[in-house]
Amino acid sequence: MSKETEMVEELKKIRELLTPKPEPKPEKPKNIAQEFLQFIKKYKILGLASAFILGLAVNALILSLAQDLITPIIGLLVPGFTDISEWKLGVFGVGNFIAAFLNFLIIALIIFIIVKYAAKIGIE
Repeated sequence: MSKETEMVEELKKIRELLTPKPEPKPEKPKNIAQEFLQFIKKYKILGLASAFILGLAVNALILSLAQDLITPIIGLLVPGFTDISEWKLGVFGVGNFIAAFLNFLIIALIIFIIVKYAAKIGIE
């Protein structure tokens, strides 16, 4: 075998190794239960559900922190501070809106701090 023939054979082997193999077609589900299981696996539904439930729990925790700990501390620091939810502006009860807005600001700040710390330690 000549040198050129050997080189051609080696190049054919390399081409064969580098050519991507076609992915096998996924099996078509036989019934609705199999299709549902494929859907759960493909879109990682259990992880999504776990994250949603954990998010609800964290929301309740941070909301409690804002309403039960931080807002009363503000009340101690500001003289004449009363329960915000009872404030009225004429016939409009703006107190609940102001309280919800303050809670939103506190929660947003806490979430910002948590995300910043998580990114610092390598959690995305």
